[in-house]
Amino acid sequence: MNIGFKHHIVGNLEYLTIPCFDETGVVTHCFTSRTGGTSSGECQALNLGFNRNDTRENVLNNFRIITQQINVDYRNLVFSNQVHEDNIASITMQDGGKGITVESDIRGVDGLITSERGVPLVTFYADCVPLFFLDPIKGVIALSHSGWRGTVKKIGEKTIYKMINEYGCCVDNILTAIGPSIGKCHFEVDEPVVGQFFKSFGKNAEEFIEEKKNKKYHIDLWRANVLQFQQAGIKDEHITVAQECTYCNEKLYFSHRRDKGKTGSLAAIMQLV
Repeated sequence: MNIGFKHHIVGNLEYLTIPCFDETGVVTHCFTSRTGGTSSGECQALNLGFNRNDTRENVLNNFRIITQQINVDYRNLVFSNQVHEDNIASITMQDGGKGITVESDIRGVDGLITSERGVPLVTFYADCVPLFFLDPIKGVIALSHSGWRGTVKKIGEKTIYKMINEYGCCVDNILTAIGPSIGKCHFEVDEPVVGQFFKSFGKNAEEFIEEKKNKKYHIDLWRANVLQFQQAGIKDEHITVAQECTYCNEKLYFSHRRDKGKTGSLAAIMQLV
């Protein structure tokens, strides 16, 4: 397994990429931080969520800033609307701009997948787990938003199976990555949530759940998603984990839990070139 994303600093802007994805030369991608944008207040500075306490002008300008760095046309971005489910939409060139320049009809979706070049996919985060997928041989990419509900529903595993069954990918070629998100250190839940993980993962849930005092538990969502990748057949050397907690790093990341909902949105962006 590989640990760590690469940090890029351009002026006040900081963003992250996945080293093994960079090495393929077939994608441009990033995971954003909160630095280098034009938003203010609770959304300072690179907020990418239109549903936050921010102006549309600021968000559009922030998208222009980050997409310029990774050579993506922001007008072609395709958004998921993220409802904490396990639905994954197949995206084509005809979907370009949905969510940013035109109203989107992509509903009830937390994962996006495409095999077409020049179609930039976008998913949003403020503690939930960003999942990246790339088959550099077949030319297929996917992004999936995996909060605790998505992790219970195994959207990561389902994304891999969709790549294999619908796009003809070979599991031995698929590269995966888990981006910055809330760590086990700060993801505390109660018994009903833990019960859902045991129902989904069975005894394997013991690997990523730690019981604390007063019937509270800490869950390692990174490990839970790694387990899904492994169970789907992904090679250990094809798994990268950022191991950066959004809650812990206030200077670099927005965090819904830390900021009690008054925060901005980070984004995962990826496009075949």
